Formats: sequence, structure tokens, C-alpha cells
Amino acid sequence: QVQLVESGGGLVQPGGSLRLSCTASGFTLDYYDIGWFRQAPGKEREGVSCISSKDGFTYYADSVKGRFTISRDNAKNTVYLQINTLKPEDTADYYCAARLAKPYTTVQSMCIMFRYDYRGQGTQVTVSS
Repeated sequence: QVQLVESGGGLVQPGGSLRLSCTASGFTLDYYDIGWFRQAPGKEREGVSCISSKDGFTYYADSVKGRFTISRDNAKNTVYLQINTLKPEDTADYYCAARLAKPYTTVQSMCIMFRYDYRGQGTQVTVSS
């Protein structure tokens, strides 16, 4: 069964940290560009961070730059999103998505125009005191 499963979300106080995991089964993440996206109620999807397949280039949205770190562990078939210094405005449903690697102009454009082949069900992150 082909699927992506996220974990690691939860309720955290402002300033806290979480590490989200995105684990693939049924396919190998090595050959896929991976993105983390979030969507809050009433807001559009935001491409939070992306990492390319072969060269590991990364992109971060301005709203999370310096606080979020994306990484991949191909041996574990997992991509992580370390999120630090959480703010209430980070509250959203976070999901990962994968697209079979293909040429891109910049990682930013790849992330913004991401068309996924697979996506997970999401994990809720709530930042509140």
C-alpha cells in the first residue's frame, strides 16, 4: 500500500518546538521531491518548506525561515520538519507531499507550484498558551 504518514503534531506553547515526521511506505522517497505544507481554517495552503530529491536543496517560506528545518533520512524513508520558536500563527494542519523528481527552475518555484503524486493525511499543530 502506497502512503505517506505524518506524525509529531500536537499542542505546544508559544516558543516551543516540535519535530514532524513524514514516513513513506510502498515507495522509496529517494526519488521524490518532498514538501511540507500547512493550511489553517479559512486560509490558503502555504508551502512551508521543500527539499529536492537528488541534491537536497531546500526552500523555506519567509514566515518560517530561521525557525523551521527540513531534512531527509533516506535510510528510514522519512522526511522531517523541525519546527522551533513556534508562534500562534503557526497553528495549522501540516501535511507532507511527494512528487516524483523532475527538473525545476528553483526550489522555491518547485515548492510554490508543487503538484504531488502522494500526500499524507496531515497532523495538527496547535500553538497556544
